[in-house]
Amino acid sequence: MNSPTDISKKKLSELAALFLKLGTIAFGGPAPHIAMMEEEVVRRKKWLSHDDFLDLLGATNLIPGPNSTEMAIHIGHRRAGFVGLIVAGLCFIFPAVMIVWSIAWAYVRFGTLPEIQNILYGIKPVIIAIVVCALWRLGQTAIKTKTLALFCLMAILGSALGINEIFVIFGTGVLALIWHWLRTWKNSSRLNGFLWFFISSLWGTPTLLPNLGVESKLPAVFLIFLKIGSVLFGSGYVLLAFLQADFVDHRHWLSQSQLLDAIAVGQFTPGPVFTAATFVGYIIAGNQGALWATLGIFIPSFVFVALSGPFVPRLRKSPMAGAFLNGVNLASLALMAVVSWQLGKTALIDWPTVMMAIGSFVLLLLFRLNSAWLVLGGGLLGFLI
Repeated sequence: MNSPTDISKKKLSELAALFLKLGTIAFGGPAPHIAMMEEEVVRRKKWLSHDDFLDLLGATNLIPGPNSTEMAIHIGHRRAGFVGLIVAGLCFIFPAVMIVWSIAWAYVRFGTLPEIQNILYGIKPVIIAIVVCALWRLGQTAIKTKTLALFCLMAILGSALGINEIFVIFGTGVLALIWHWLRTWKNSSRLNGFLWFFISSLWGTPTLLPNLGVESKLPAVFLIFLKIGSVLFGSGYVLLAFLQADFVDHRHWLSQSQLLDAIAVGQFTPGPVFTAATFVGYIIAGNQGALWATLGIFIPSFVFVALSGPFVPRLRKSPMAGAFLNGVNLASLALMAVVSWQLGKTALIDWPTVMMAIGSFVLLLLFRLNSAWLVLGGGLLGFLI
């Protein structure tokens, strides 16, 4: 008969094996990642029921951070407790981080070679198409009423005028919350569930720390990515807006071309798009920059998953929390729209790139192709052209 210790070790080894595999082969963004997890842990291994899996998936949408990474962390916690949480999360992230780190090294050393630039020439318009397609699909879900459409337009205007992205996100969330409260003010008890959500959302928001004039790049890189990991709701592509604001516009540590290259690498490689942080950190400050950027952006996900579990049932039933999240999601879409416009001007420089972007958008929208194949195809076309 197996002892509890043996059973625990077996569960941890199974978690490690599964998420190392998924972290190595899971291309295409959060939706395909989560579909692969459902296939493994519900249908094949039967670690969770379908309802349990859906509950965990709902929980990831209530906290900031990369959804697929947080889903892996949730599964690990449900399967083997706190240690399982750490093992599953690290094993899902590790392969992608190592791949991106290697690509960043090669990019710094060989990135000026014409062959590399030609490949990136073809990848960049595909990335624009992927972001625009994500905007189209998410917008159909998020913009449910004319009022929400107005809030989204206001967020787009605020972002285009240069208002800090944190204020755009939380300001739009609060605006949607106030609108909902004004329509349902007679039932003030609905605020109770929202308060728990608001406290948990703001727990890790060192949002102003990177703006305090930190001179050394390493602490600044860590704090900026800690901020991003603590407040970023919605699609991983919203990461574009934060990187644009902090590293391109404010500090000028990256060019827009390098920013597109970072997102392209994050999309091209398996695992979470957030591994673009590893690439950016390496470009800015070498190996130490890659390490601190990676730690900064992923630490909040582990903390939020560990802390949010007891509050999930209460939050999911709260109309006030739902209203706030509606606003946050709209602001996320607004940031994506503004940044995709800015980056599009850098990526779509001639007729071949415009046609590649349009073709990629049509293929994504009509045939739901895996975006990783489109990125590979774009790189090949760029090289040939």
